[in-house]
Amino acid sequence: MNRMTRDQMAARVAQDIPEGAYVNLGIGLPTKVANYLPQERDIFLQSENGLLGMGPAPAAGDEDWELINAGKQAVTLLAGGSFFHHADSFAMMRGGHLDICVLGAFQVSVHGDLANWHTGEPGAIPAVGGAMDLAIGAKQTFVMMDLLTKQGTSKLVDVCTYPLTGLGCVSRVYSDLAVFDVGPGGATVIEMVEGLTIEELCRLTGVRLAHAGETEAA
Repeated sequence: MNRMTRDQMAARVAQDIPEGAYVNLGIGLPTKVANYLPQERDIFLQSENGLLGMGPAPAAGDEDWELINAGKQAVTLLAGGSFFHHADSFAMMRGGHLDICVLGAFQVSVHGDLANWHTGEPGAIPAVGGAMDLAIGAKQTFVMMDLLTKQGTSKLVDVCTYPLTGLGCVSRVYSDLAVFDVGPGGATVIEMVEGLTIEELCRLTGVRLAHAGETEAA
């Protein structure tokens, strides 16, 4: 069984972002998506710290540290791009002006609930940021995450046990082992890595999964 690398996951997400979309890429893993967006598509990347029209990461040595994303990473600005006040950026996020946001997660439920700001563990540092605004404000929320924790526990769950970011907001999950659609009807496997079966995926996650075009597996 071959797991997808983080770059492969980012490239897979990029495939699903359509022409003309306004998109926010969350801090961490989702920022990689910017490097794999098809050049033939006009896609507008927004950052919550007040950027619209971000391009891919700059080449080493070409960084302009006055031009950063919300994760304090150096970015590029495409022709026609702009930067503006933080409050205007959040108004854009909260006002339903983004088509897609791509976020990381600690847990996602099969019904699309999202937990990505705090594990609830004593001493853990919460990181709310703009995730709550994005998850509810964007028309679609995609999640990128490893399917299992380092301890082997599934991050795709029946019910989130970590503090929630948003209810029923996630529509698709991109992981290193499979791509899932999630929502009111539960989780459906869209794609799996080569060598993985639906039965093994059900065993790893411990949740009921439907396979696109096939019957549900226990």
